[in-house]
Amino acid sequence: MRKIYSAATLPDAHIVLGALAQAGIDGRVLNENAQSIMGEIPFYHAWPEVWIMDVKDTERAREIIDEIDGRKSKFERVFCPHCHEENPAHFHTCWSCSQEF
Repeated sequence: MRKIYSAATLPDAHIVLGALAQAGIDGRVLNENAQSIMGEIPFYHAWPEVWIMDVKDTERAREIIDEIDGRKSKFERVFCPHCHEENPAHFHTCWSCSQEF
């Protein structure tokens, strides 16, 4: 077994696990319930972790995770400096006020 990913949220961990499973990589999510004791232990020890069963899958698993992380950045948000409306990060013109930023 090898830890391949630490997620900030449990849904993020399961997204990674699902992508690995689609690629035929056997994995598990550990620390699924550890967030309930956050504060008693350092927060980063309570994050859900994705572990792969076969260390031979490490390189392919990291490629899949990098691809997922790259997709996430497309869904980040920015705020228009003119009207302060929230926009997707890949926009160059505000959808609300039509000003470029």
